[in-house]
Amino acid sequence: MTPMVDIAFLLLIFFMVTTVFRLPQAMEMALPENDPNKAPQTLKVYEKKLLTVYVIHIGDKDSLAFMVGNESPKPLAWDSLRAKLLERRELYGDSLTVLARIDPKTVYESMINLVDEFNVAKTTRFTLDRYTTLDDSVLRAVGFTTGGPEGLHEPSFETEP
Repeated sequence: MTPMVDIAFLLLIFFMVTTVFRLPQAMEMALPENDPNKAPQTLKVYEKKLLTVYVIHIGDKDSLAFMVGNESPKPLAWDSLRAKLLERRELYGDSLTVLARIDPKTVYESMINLVDEFNVAKTTRFTLDRYTTLDDSVLRAVGFTTGGPEGLHEPSFETEP
């Protein structure tokens, strides 16, 4: 009986050691330091190197729009997002900056899919920012249907001292 218990424990240890455990399903994001004593860093971003991606909640689905610099927003399909990111990355390399503005009514999965596309396209400089009523009005001005301004943050305009 003792050798049988020894073999059982050896097999148990063998299977525990050789089993592949599921990797954690977490995204790694480098967040800026939150030190109130330090002045915020400013970074020059050239207009042509800035790609703004809007995630808009319309009806029961989420849609995309993109804007290069200060051009007017254009519609973008989810399956062509990666191609657009790769196209802009090919032009500007690591200096490409992507600003993602996500409607608060969108599904959480849409934000995850967006960040996954950033990672697949090796976009290293991206920011998730608030979707404001100003964004809503810019999108409506060029013909997009949006969910409306209910529950959106009011835009704040800061002036240089």
